[in-house]
Amino acid sequence: MSASVLNKKIGVIGCGNMGEALIKGILNAGLIPKENIFVSDVREDCLKNLKNTYGVSTFSSNTEAVSKSDIIILAVKPQIVEGVLREIAPGMKPSHIMISVAAGITVRFLAQHLGEKIKVIRTMPNTPALIQEGATALCAGKEVREEDLNVAREIFQSVGKVVVVDESLMDAVTGLSGSGPAYFLFILEAFIDAGVKMGLTREVSSLLTVQTCLGTTKLLLATSEHPAKLRDKVTSPGGTTICGLHALEEGGVRASLISAVEAATRRSRELGRKD
Repeated sequence: MSASVLNKKIGVIGCGNMGEALIKGILNAGLIPKENIFVSDVREDCLKNLKNTYGVSTFSSNTEAVSKSDIIILAVKPQIVEGVLREIAPGMKPSHIMISVAAGITVRFLAQHLGEKIKVIRTMPNTPALIQEGATALCAGKEVREEDLNVAREIFQSVGKVVVVDESLMDAVTGLSGSGPAYFLFILEAFIDAGVKMGLTREVSSLLTVQTCLGTTKLLLATSEHPAKLRDKVTSPGGTTICGLHALEEGGVRASLISAVEAATRRSRELGRKD
């Protein structure tokens, strides 16, 4: 078990997909026992499911979950964050670590509502965390010490890979890895349809497309080579691949993908709570 998280008690406010993913990851990684996890939500059916599935303690009161915990994971929708913060602020202590997964909610906003002495860490995970293959970026408030950041790092490493960035880059993270799964799914759907158009059954086209994506990603991770270098190994002079790549360039696929990340980053800035 981890020296950083050992003997800590974690409160999870919100039992949606990300809250459950973190509970599952924490328990699977053996960071803390189930007896040290306290979950709160207004949805009784959701709490019952988590209690039955993972054996964690559940409460309808957010303040009760906070009172029993050393680390608070705020896993609620951005539009209700302010109300939750007002509710739990009286019970927050300087010893608490507040970790927010609410998209667009800034460190400053959290600190203003909880108190400037509270240790606040903002995160941006993505949906593959549901199967412990997520990508999460962390940024820390001014009261956060290195050991506090290590606690957050360990928690999110239980559901995937973790990077630490300056908060000024969190909107870019949202536009890239936060929204990224949707871009990849969009591309995969197009590849599957292309296979069907060329005469493959949808089942065969889906299998070939998904496995090709998975295998290529694993190859990239295993070799640590630049994508262009690996691409060159597939691209024979005058062959099929160069013709396909030419068609992609003519269609502006590279520029469109860059524009997608840029547009999502801009939208994240627009939606974010900046004060």
